[in-house]
Amino acid sequence: MGGKEPEEEAACPHRFSQLQRLTLIHWKSQLVSESCPRLTFLKLSDCHGVTPNTLIMLARACPQLHSLDIQHSMVESTAVVSFLEEVGPRMRKLWLTYSSQTTAILGALLGSCCPQLQLLEVSTGINRNNTPLQLPVEALQRGCPQLQVLRLLNLMWLPKPPGRSMTPGPGFPSLEELCLAGSTCNFVSNEALGRLLRGSPNLRLLDLRGCARITPAGLHDLPCQELEQLHLGLYGMSDWLTLAKEGSPLLTHKWCHSLRELDLSGQGFIEKDLEQALAAFSDTPGGSHPALSSLNLRGTRVTPGTVSSVISSCPGLLYLNLESCRCLPRGLKRTYRGPEEVQWCLEQLLTIPLSPS
Repeated sequence: MGGKEPEEEAACPHRFSQLQRLTLIHWKSQLVSESCPRLTFLKLSDCHGVTPNTLIMLARACPQLHSLDIQHSMVESTAVVSFLEEVGPRMRKLWLTYSSQTTAILGALLGSCCPQLQLLEVSTGINRNNTPLQLPVEALQRGCPQLQVLRLLNLMWLPKPPGRSMTPGPGFPSLEELCLAGSTCNFVSNEALGRLLRGSPNLRLLDLRGCARITPAGLHDLPCQELEQLHLGLYGMSDWLTLAKEGSPLLTHKWCHSLRELDLSGQGFIEKDLEQALAAFSDTPGGSHPALSSLNLRGTRVTPGTVSSVISSCPGLLYLNLESCRCLPRGLKRTYRGPEEVQWCLEQLLTIPLSPS
C-alpha cells in the first residue's frame, strides 16, 4: 500500500469495512487492522519487516481473521508465532514457505496453539532450501487434531524418528487431502506414509508424485477406503530409478469403486500387471459405471487391448494421457481431452491394425 492523499486515507476505513479477503504486496502499514474489521483471509506477498506487534494488532482488530498466507514473504518467525498465539483456536488455514524460520512456527503448532487448524501448506520458495525438514508426525497429529488438508510441496522432509517408547500417534481422523508431491525424488517411505495416515479413514485425495519409494503394498495397507484421487506420477525420474514392475492391481482393486482420477505416469509396471489393474474398472460392484474421469498412463507399458477395455468400461472418462506409451501405435501416443476425443481413440484402437512402434 503506497502513500495516499488525506482524503484517500479518510475514505479507507469506510471503503474496506466489509472486506473479507485481502492480498497485500510490500506491506508494512497498520492501516489494514484499523480498516478491515470483517477480514477473514490475509495474504502477504513479498512483505518484509513485518513486526510481531503489527501482526498482533491485526489479529486483535480483526476478530474474524482465521486464514493467513505468508508464502514468498520474509516474515520473522517471532511475528508469525505471536500472531498464531493471539488468534489461537479460531485459526483455520496457514500457508508457509519453507525456510530456517519454519521449525519455530511448526513448534507453535505442535504446542496446540491452533487446535482447530484445518489446512497447513508448506512449500519451497524460489531459492530451494536443501536442508531436510524433520517433521514430528505424531506431535503434529496431537497439536492439530482437526487437520483436513496437509500439503508438503516440493519439500525435502523426513519424519522425525519415533522414540523407542513412543506410542502410535492419534492420526488425523478428519484428513481428506494429503499432498507430498515433489519434482525430485524424496525420502518418503511406506513407513512414513503409514504414520501420517494412521487413523485417516476419510482421505479423498492422495498426491504422491515423485515419491518413488512408496510401493503398491504400502498403499494397499492404508486405512482409507473411499479414495477419489490418486497421483503416483514419476515425471522425469524413471530413467534412473529401479521401479516396481508388479503390484498395480492392489491399488485398483481397492479403490476402483471410488477413484475419479488416477495418475500412474512414469511407473514401471509390466504389461500384464497393468492389464490386471485396469481390468478392475470392468468389475465395479453392483454393475454400476466406474467414477473414473481422468487417467494418466504417460510413459507406461500399457497395451492397446488394455486401453480399449478401460475406455469401454469407463463412459465418464474425460481425460486420457497416452504420451510416450511404448506399446501403442505411434499415431495414438497423445493426450485426449473430452468424451469425443476419448471415443475417437477407442475407435482407432478397434479398427487400426496394431503393432508396437
